[in-house]
Amino acid sequence: MKFLVILLLSTLSVKAGYRDAPADYIAGIKQAMVQAVNSAELTDSLYQELTEIKNPSALILGYMGTLEALKAKHSWNPYNKLSYVARSQKTLQKAIALEPQNIEIRFMRFSIQHFTPFFLGYSKDLSTDRQIIISQFRQKKFGKINPELVKGIAEFMISTERCTRQEVEVLKRFT
Repeated sequence: MKFLVILLLSTLSVKAGYRDAPADYIAGIKQAMVQAVNSAELTDSLYQELTEIKNPSALILGYMGTLEALKAKHSWNPYNKLSYVARSQKTLQKAIALEPQNIEIRFMRFSIQHFTPFFLGYSKDLSTDRQIIISQFRQKKFGKINPELVKGIAEFMISTERCTRQEVEVLKRFT
């Protein structure tokens, strides 16, 4: 799940019910998620932490969906893997419904679907997410994400080989 290392560049210490979580809280989540890629224990504890947030923001829901995908990665049971992937997609869909133009959430879903085997049927949003991500790059609409993450998203999108030549040219301006 290389996408998470790229995506999550930035110490989870606060339990709260924020709609707009402070930047240091979000940075702590990102930092913990980098480590969660290789740790089932950390994935579970971070997921538990986030599920305790009342009225989570779209971004927090996006992280929860990403953690559900990580739970699938860490599971050895095929039924649980499929269950977590399905749950991940539903959670990410809720996040996107709240903030349809959020490039970070779109990127999380794109990344997960990119790595999910096509035959499972969880790759239906790749084209839509790609188009919205590219549109955000064309308009330079990155929200609150830092330039390092913008660069990481651009590099990842190019590396997937799912973009057209014109889209790659747009992305290369940010690498």
